[in-house]
Amino acid sequence: MLATEDTETPHGDPRPSDHGLERWAANAPMRHIPSLSWIIAKVDGDMRRRIERLWASFADLPFSNPHHAELEMEFRALCRTLERIADIARSHHGHPHPPNELGPRLTWTVNDVLAALRSVDAETFGRRFPFHTAERSLAEPLWASILAALQHVQSLVDLVRVVDPSIDEMMYEGLVQLQEPLRREPIA
Repeated sequence: MLATEDTETPHGDPRPSDHGLERWAANAPMRHIPSLSWIIAKVDGDMRRRIERLWASFADLPFSNPHHAELEMEFRALCRTLERIADIARSHHGHPHPPNELGPRLTWTVNDVLAALRSVDAETFGRRFPFHTAERSLAEPLWASILAALQHVQSLVDLVRVVDPSIDEMMYEGLVQLQEPLRREPIA
């Protein structure tokens, strides 16, 4: 728009904003980023349940076990990744210090991540920032950190499987729920 252009229509009404600038809430959602409600459900449901079951297997492991140190390092890496999710989701980076013990720290960190995710604006999450701001959307680094946390959980499953072969059974427990229970007597 030139400074000399007329900004009113012939009827005296101001012209609609046609300056070419985008509005954040009007941009289409990015297809490679899931919705915020799905992410919250994934962290609160699936991820929390997996972490709790993995921790239950690790908590019974004696310190003398040769795999104890490796598992503890991976659990600590998972905590750092979860803390990164909370930091990205928050507009401010200050939060209370987590507990030092690893078990309570995992629970505290998952709860902190959920609180941070619930504070994100669901209307603008997953939408590209307007091009003229030259900023990157919050959704992409947040989704990347969630994928990193899911990868840590998967590598923990592989590590825990060595010391607790029944971990797969515990992970898939409750996956299939039948509408009608199976009959006790044989069908044929």
